[in-house]
Amino acid sequence: MAICQPLNYMSIMSPQLCLLMILGPWMISVLGSLPETMTILRLFLCTNREIPHFFCDLPEVPKLACSDTLINNVVVYSVTIILGVFPLTGILLYYQIFSSILRISSAEGKYKALSTFGSHLLVVSLFYGTGLGVYLSSAASPSSTMSLMASVMYTVVNPMLNPFIYSLRNRDIKVALERVLSEAVPLSESFFA
Repeated sequence: MAICQPLNYMSIMSPQLCLLMILGPWMISVLGSLPETMTILRLFLCTNREIPHFFCDLPEVPKLACSDTLINNVVVYSVTIILGVFPLTGILLYYQIFSSILRISSAEGKYKALSTFGSHLLVVSLFYGTGLGVYLSSAASPSSTMSLMASVMYTVVNPMLNPFIYSLRNRDIKVALERVLSEAVPLSESFFA
């Protein structure tokens, strides 16, 4: 809204719409996790198996089961596809934002908007790419190593990169990073020029 229709932003973004934008995703996530949780509760879990993860991620729990997990796999895939398709279609709407940015006349305004848009798109792509990868590959891949690495990406690395990615727009951060990189690896010319 702020990029595509900046003059209409204040009239469209009411407190009620903001509340709906907060409660909507929260309710969707709670209702989306309910079928997966209910199917996990029906499983008979073996006591002599362990999950090779640093936390109990949902796609790994059925691997502890001594009973049939076909229903669990179908539910996890169904919920992942349903809850993954809607955000991905939202990400496709970024095209509209991108086309709005290209219509900005000033080079400085275009640079600022592309900087914000690019960093946000990178963070969203990292999060959804690794998250969907974990949930969609859980039943197909018996190896937990790739699942563990993807889980680390979307639970640890991505949140850790958020401040770094968003702060690269800050000139002081760019100068400090350039200084650190030039001390580590001498460069003949400026890296961020």
